[in-house]
Amino acid sequence: MSGAFGKCFDPTGARYGIPTYPWRLAPDGLATRRQLRERGLRPGGQPIAAQIMRVNRRAGGERVSYLYRVDRAKPVRPMTSRKWGALALAMLARRTCPRCRLDVGYCIPRSRGMCGMCIATEEQRTT
Repeated sequence: MSGAFGKCFDPTGARYGIPTYPWRLAPDGLATRRQLRERGLRPGGQPIAAQIMRVNRRAGGERVSYLYRVDRAKPVRPMTSRKWGALALAMLARRTCPRCRLDVGYCIPRSRGMCGMCIATEEQRTT
């Protein structure tokens, strides 16, 4: 057994407090949030059942994902018309340039804070 595997394998939960399995070796009946979402489910307030751990040898840290029981998961709540409307308004705000007030059709990068046309105009003014 490798050191990385031994560090990640704790099915009783003695070391980390909850059962821990190496990456891709979790038992059946447990799933991550993403895996639940693919099946149209959500954790639904249940406690964390276990975790999977992956050791990053280059960076020297561990990556952890929590596992939930599939049999206790609940179906995903459907989107209501109000939620769709709020999402559309939020996306419109991300696409609207604060300087020229135009919908540019793409999400404006937060690092720049303005659309490409405004950036080009700003660069022409400074040179």
